[in-house]
Formats: sequence, structure tokens, C-alpha cells
Amino acid sequence: MNESQLERPHVEIYTDGGCKPNPGPGGYGVVLAHPRKRAEASGGFRRTTNNRMEIFAAIKGLEMLKQPCRVTLYSDSQYLVKALMEGWLAAWKKRDWWRTKKERPENVDLWKRLDVLCEKHQIEFRWVKGHAGNRENERCDRLSMAALSQPNLPADDGYENEPNPEGERPRLTQEGQPCWKCSTPVLKQTPRSRPKREYYHEYYLWCPKCQATYEVEEAKRFVEQPPSLL
Repeated sequence: MNESQLERPHVEIYTDGGCKPNPGPGGYGVVLAHPRKRAEASGGFRRTTNNRMEIFAAIKGLEMLKQPCRVTLYSDSQYLVKALMEGWLAAWKKRDWWRTKKERPENVDLWKRLDVLCEKHQIEFRWVKGHAGNRENERCDRLSMAALSQPNLPADDGYENEPNPEGERPRLTQEGQPCWKCSTPVLKQTPRSRPKREYYHEYYLWCPKCQATYEVEEAKRFVEQPPSLL
């Protein structure tokens, strides 16, 4: 950390986002604790996903800052925190926003916006357990739930009108969409067991004709890791 970065004001930002159901109406909540003031923000969309609202909350929190700051951003989304702190976003950006040779990361429109803000500020993303008594996290949750319950919510264009460049397959997110291989409507299935890794999927989509299976990003859930003994 250089001297100019040390001179930046330190700000704490708490964020949360969610949907009911997922996908469905979604909202985000932000609490910003600045040395001179405390501020809140919230908003929602008529159809989006949990993960998009978690990222969007971080974006809105950082957009509230009027100058470059040192930021500690707290979120109960491991999807968000791991993407930044474990280098996922940096790797996607290095590959021109491709996750693999054939697939882009989910929510790439929001990751690009967040990346621009990360270049402006010095940010540490920290995970906090949701619904565990953290006052500011609980406040963000209430803000997000109140926001998604409002009437006449706007469209989340990045989700509802996601671009589909020529050659890329449309993502499958819900029952009834056509299978990529045979066009049969897919069904939602629940895994019989959880794999022994840091995340699992609450459900996946399955084609009853050709047996193809599709993971759904919105169904990904991270397993809480035990605290390190070091």
C-alpha cells in the first residue's frame, strides 16, 4: 500500500441482495458507514436472480462514494466474495471475459461494472454469515426484501435481455426451456447427494429424452468452511 492509498478515507460498506422466488422479483440493500456520515440505499427489479442482486448491491454501494477510498465491503454472498478475493474475476478478465473456451461467466455485465469500480478504490471483500445477528447485514436484508416487494419494479435488462452473441448457446435457467441437444423441454431435478467440494447445486435441469443435464448458476450454494486453526 503506497502513501496516497493510506491517505484515502476508510469506508465500511455492508450489502445484501435476494429474490423471492429465485429467479423472480429481486432487491438489494446497502449500508455505508463513512467517517462523517451513514447512508443507506436500496432498489429492486421485477425479475432477476439472487446472485445478480448480491453483485448489484456491491456496485451500488461503491457508486455511492464520491472519491477514491479504502473500502471494507461485507457481504454474506460467498459467490461475490470468492470471485474477488480468490481471483475468479481477474482470471475472467484476463481471458477477455470468458470462463472457459466455450462459456462466459454468469452475470458478466455486472462483473464488468464492478471491475471498473475496483480499479478506482482499494477494496477488501469480507464474507459475513447471513441471518446471524450482524446488525448491518440484517439491515441490508430488510432493505432488500422491502425493495423487491414494491409495485411496478423496473426490468433488469442485463438478465431479461441478456445478449446472445452468434455461436453462443442461450443459458438454461428454468423448467420448460428446450434442451440444447434435442429441444425437449427440460425438467428440474434435485441431486441425490452433495459432492464433497466447496459448493453444490440445490437443483439442476435434466432432459427426459436424451438425459442431458445442465447446472444452473442461480442454484449454486457454497458450503460454509470451518474456521482455520492457524
